[in-house]
Amino acid sequence: MIHYKKCTEVELTSVYRAFQAGFSDYMIKMDISKEDFIKRFLGPEGNKLENSFVALNENKPIGIILGGIKVYEGIPTMRCGALAIHPEFRGKNVSNKLFEFHKEEALRNGCKQLFLEVIVGNDRAIQFYRKLGYEKVYDLSYYNLNDLSKLITSNVEGIGVKKIQFDEFRNGIQDWLHFHINWQNDIDYMEKAENNTYYGAYFNKKLAGCICVSTNGKISFFFVDKNFRGKGVASFLLQTVSKELQLSTLSIGFPNNSLLEGFLKKQSFIKNTLAQYEMYLVL
Repeated sequence: MIHYKKCTEVELTSVYRAFQAGFSDYMIKMDISKEDFIKRFLGPEGNKLENSFVALNENKPIGIILGGIKVYEGIPTMRCGALAIHPEFRGKNVSNKLFEFHKEEALRNGCKQLFLEVIVGNDRAIQFYRKLGYEKVYDLSYYNLNDLSKLITSNVEGIGVKKIQFDEFRNGIQDWLHFHINWQNDIDYMEKAENNTYYGAYFNKKLAGCICVSTNGKISFFFVDKNFRGKGVASFLLQTVSKELQLSTLSIGFPNNSLLEGFLKKQSFIKNTLAQYEMYLVL
């Protein structure tokens, strides 16, 4: 008989095994260690055991829904960080039951919306979420550059680029935050993520642009003030971080930003075949 528990009511190993079982045949390989699972899914992404649920069949973990709550773009939001069911138990209403617990947990905590990302092409999942009431709102695109020698060189007169602390970065970009930022790139995520470095481009002590990049080249934030665009500031920032951090690759993911896509293509970034939808359900 299938029964359901909060993830705080079972051993962490059972949570991990439910994750393993549910993603055993996933379209993207998710064969990660327990330690990496904890670090990735219970770290900066914001999933919490107390907001997550596991399905068990005679104490064998066969399904999981991870949940994380935060104020996202001013709205108390519950994000589904993962929903996965053991292949042998699909089509037996397990997903629906886990979602019911997920939604009830969100309402108990005063959330006003549910949110998730789903891979484009995962039609079964997309159809399932649409039946639950989710609607696609944003497209997430991903770009990579594996040959940094292709970066356009730039040296902007009067502009200096320097490494800055997180507080200076956070305070400096506040006036720019008038566009949608995906969950895994927002301020909260950047602050909690390990190995992020922040650089600012300055003109007469005025912040002209900023970038946040990890030691493996993942860019979480990249923006140039509109008054300084078209002058090579963005290229200068990419050059500087690549050289000073001795990066071998660069990668970036973001929602619906044609201006940034055009810039990246000029810099020889390649669009990844992986793409996602951001889907929302208003409570």
